[in-house]
Amino acid sequence: MKVRSAILDGEIVVKDATGRPIFLDLMRRRGNASFIAFDLLWLNGKDFRRKPLLERKRALARIIPRRRRPLIEVGIWLYGGCLKLFQLVVDHDLEGIVAKRKDGAYLASTPWLKIKNPGYSQAEGRGDLVNKRR
Repeated sequence: MKVRSAILDGEIVVKDATGRPIFLDLMRRRGNASFIAFDLLWLNGKDFRRKPLLERKRALARIIPRRRRPLIEVGIWLYGGCLKLFQLVVDHDLEGIVAKRKDGAYLASTPWLKIKNPGYSQAEGRGDLVNKRR
């Protein structure tokens, strides 16, 4: 990234051949990990947390380089069509959707929703893997 400094919010994933995150592969360190950036909190010494979500997303998209198989990429975001998106999440056995207000700041007091796929196949046993000590 061509920045002096940045703080991003996101998560590390390992994807299968279709691009679907596979939690067990991440936990067992199988495959190539990548970072999916969802939000931009700081950029070059400037605090972005009070800016609206859409402004933060646009700034984030500008600083993440486009590559064929990136180590870091911008997570998808859209507004509208949520029922269709949720049906795609269910159809492709994805974990769920994080929903935020497009004009919302990134603050502890800003509400957001995690809309989970009730049939997600990788949900069972995750707590055991995460909390297990070596």
